Amino acid sequence: MVLNIHNKANVPELAVFKEFIRSRGLRQTQERETIVLEIFRKREHFDVDELFLRLLAQGKKISKASIYRTLPLLVDCGLIREVNYEDGHWHYEQIYGRPHHCHLRCAQCGAIVEFEEPLMAVIEKKLAQAHGYQITKHILEVHGYCPQCQSQTPAPNHEEHHV
Repeated sequence: MVLNIHNKANVPELAVFKEFIRSRGLRQTQERETIVLEIFRKREHFDVDELFLRLLAQGKKISKASIYRTLPLLVDCGLIREVNYEDGHWHYEQIYGRPHHCHLRCAQCGAIVEFEEPLMAVIEKKLAQAHGYQITKHILEVHGYCPQCQSQTPAPNHEEHHV
């Protein structure tokens, strides 16, 4: 989904980020604002290279270093989160204003399906009671083969993959 970001007042994430930056005594820069607006223009997972290329395609001259410096700030203020590191670098997703969800990832093509599972709250409560933890969050990513890849690949031995 692509959002209309021509009116910055319609981007609540930008307002949250500006308040976060102000509260930390950091400078508000046009580069940071451009990065935030581009991240929230599309509701999809991204990595630094993808974000850099999206900005470049729009004629925005923002360095990868600026992106790398901005992403931890966005994580710290609760706008995005790191979601995986499988291919040697972090991928990110927007979380602000979205319900908590988990991921189903194809082990062959990398396709991701986001899903909500209400039973996770029950599991968290049981784990907290059984082990005396105060649960603050969970991250669940289930790996398997999507329907397209299943039709192209023989089924693996499932017993070998459980740890």
